[in-house]
Amino acid sequence: MANTSATGGYLSPSGAVPVEDAALDAVLQQAIAGITGLPGAMVRPRWQPTVPKQPEPTANWCALGVTRTGPADFPAIEHDGTGDGQSTLHRHEEFDALVSFYGPAASGYAKTLRDGLYLAQNRETLQAAGIDLIGTSDQTAAPDLINQQWVRRYDVTLSFRRHVARTYPVLNLLSADPALVTDAQPSPNP
Repeated sequence: MANTSATGGYLSPSGAVPVEDAALDAVLQQAIAGITGLPGAMVRPRWQPTVPKQPEPTANWCALGVTRTGPADFPAIEHDGTGDGQSTLHRHEEFDALVSFYGPAASGYAKTLRDGLYLAQNRETLQAAGIDLIGTSDQTAAPDLINQQWVRRYDVTLSFRRHVARTYPVLNLLSADPALVTDAQPSPNP
């Protein structure tokens, strides 16, 4: 059982946690496939435990991965006194995702994604996960030489912001035995 504020020691968050790692990649993958029209299997996480075979140079596909995450300083902490009590830390976090498009139509897919993210309807799935677009980078050409053959590659960095909430078992203060200590000097008696 996890610690609470009554037991002392470190506190770990309880309950739901924000999407991270593979789950965050899956949310981004769904949005990229939906906006670009690429088949879902052709929108791949950049880093996988088992590296899949790279598609042929004539295939259009992309790789995505979160490359930077940074918190906004000074999160808000809100205590909920119902029941035993709990405190929730709220913060805003920004992250970048590098999306690399490969294939003969790579540049077109990169631009389709970049422009498509500015349509409100295309961001609805991301917003349902608490994520919204801040902006996109310029498109950068970065061709790869694979098996003595140049493969078109275009990179776009997408910048997002999201609200993150983590709940901790900080219990209500039920009673206290206070003592008042002051620095005041006793007044002299006349």
